Amino acid sequence: MSDPQVLTSLPQTHRLMTIMQALRDPISGCPWDRKQTYETIVPYTLEEAYEVADAIERGDFEELHGELGDLLFQVIFYAQIGQEEGRFDFESIAEKVSNKLVSRHPHVFGDKDFSTDEELKKHWEQQKHRERQGKDESNTSLLDDLPKHFPALSLAQKMQKRVGRHGFDWPEVSGVIEKVEEEIAELKQAIANNDQQNIEEEIGDLLFSCVNLSRHLKVDAEAALRKSSRKFEGRFRKLEDYLAKQDLTVDSATLEQLDEGWRQIK
Repeated sequence: MSDPQVLTSLPQTHRLMTIMQALRDPISGCPWDRKQTYETIVPYTLEEAYEVADAIERGDFEELHGELGDLLFQVIFYAQIGQEEGRFDFESIAEKVSNKLVSRHPHVFGDKDFSTDEELKKHWEQQKHRERQGKDESNTSLLDDLPKHFPALSLAQKMQKRVGRHGFDWPEVSGVIEKVEEEIAELKQAIANNDQQNIEEEIGDLLFSCVNLSRHLKVDAEAALRKSSRKFEGRFRKLEDYLAKQDLTVDSATLEQLDEGWRQIK
């Protein structure tokens, strides 16, 4: 069924799934949509997820409305491919996540009580660990199943958070700050030794420690860096405007002029 008039009469979730089926139809579907696979859609899924995050950070809720639809369509796309292959469909996806949420919230859907948020978080992590072990008996580490393609900052923070929930953590933020300072000292030594391989390693260790500091201060490292990058972009654009009023560009201005312009726009 691909008649637009008929489609408008359907409940919207059903309508979206029907549109997806029409796009993937072997005979009358869209050539581009028909040839897509799980792997080829991944870059678009990541792009849509970042666009959702961007709209939220900018407080643009009209844009968020549309971006959430684009992200939902990615799920529908995977569900359609899964249905064609007899692996899963949208209903089974919804069932799976519903069952998971119920099992992870015994304080809402059962008679379990937690006296503190920390007890609740600990139960959540323990339940997820049991689920991971149930999927694959070879999964014995707390770090099994971490998404390998996560952005590096998010992966580091998720890794630290997971082990921290089980006691592998600094008891006070002061210890984390000392670790950051230690990593800076080691980086300085690597620079003094002109050891490029060691410099890269120490930069990585420093970044990892900074992510840990962010976590202890209840700051999402990925979001914080995006905000700083956006702040830099805004200031740099103002610098370009400032220079243009003096018939200068970033390339033609002297270092002193760039420095003065930067101070002015800050």
